[in-house]
Amino acid sequence: MSTGYITVIHPEQVAREVERQVKLGCRAFVLRAVAGGGMLDQERLGAARYVAGLHAVVELESPADVPAAAR
Repeated sequence: MSTGYITVIHPEQVAREVERQVKLGCRAFVLRAVAGGGMLDQERLGAARYVAGLHAVVELESPADVPAAAR
């Protein structure tokens, strides 16, 4: 199973990117946190989960997983 890494910010963009990657065979997704896990990140997670479907794995990247240079 391949994992898609989602870096776009707006929930609509997240949905489009997840949809594109589902068509390519991705069934797991990690979203880069852009709002410290706040409301925007929750909206992005919801958009990704809706498009990816019930059997997909969708999670928000933990800030500890991000290299300091990428923050």
